[in-house]
Amino acid sequence: MLDQLFNFTFLNKAASFSIPDILIALCISFVIGLFIFMVYKKTYIGVMYSSSFGISLIAMNLITTLVILAVSSNLITSLGMVGALSIVRFRTVVKDPLDLVYLFWSITAGIIVGAGLIPLAIIGSVVIGIILFVFVNRKTTDTPYVVVINCDDESAEAESIAMLRGNTKKYLVKSKNVSRSGIELTIEVRLKDASVKFLNELLNIGGVSNAVLVSYNGDYYM
Repeated sequence: MLDQLFNFTFLNKAASFSIPDILIALCISFVIGLFIFMVYKKTYIGVMYSSSFGISLIAMNLITTLVILAVSSNLITSLGMVGALSIVRFRTVVKDPLDLVYLFWSITAGIIVGAGLIPLAIIGSVVIGIILFVFVNRKTTDTPYVVVINCDDESAEAESIAMLRGNTKKYLVKSKNVSRSGIELTIEVRLKDASVKFLNELLNIGGVSNAVLVSYNGDYYM
């Protein structure tokens, strides 16, 4: 009677798990997650680096591995996992598209390790890391910049644009703000070389009161 009372079903299921296999899977998942974290840290090109996001990549890899191990062990558990995870909502805004790449990479690596496809997880992660290292850290000489010019009148505006036309490979007027105090131009330019001496020449134009050059990546100024 006592044997039947303490013979819990979930304990029998727990005994079916191989503890060494679980530990090996978690260790491999941790190493891959650490590799993803290092690649993210070395290839980060944003304004403010978030260490918590990098650590979350490691944790997400481990958690996904645990979920896949649980799902693959029992059909009822898999159905329960699907039902539980379907109610989870993530409201954190991911602004950088590369962050989505790293999130998906971490989740995918955890799934593959949990499924037991260790060579695929290792080789795939190494290849992805090399590709990100090569393309994300690649330096380009055609860096876009934005020039903000404050002009007093239209003649100063025309002379400023003519100056940019002769000293840049390409220019494009992004915005023009006209007020009683003058004209403000925001122009995207591609420099011919690394020299920015033309900015000093802009201030020598009569009617130009201010000129600012900032780096531009399409989303924000820095």
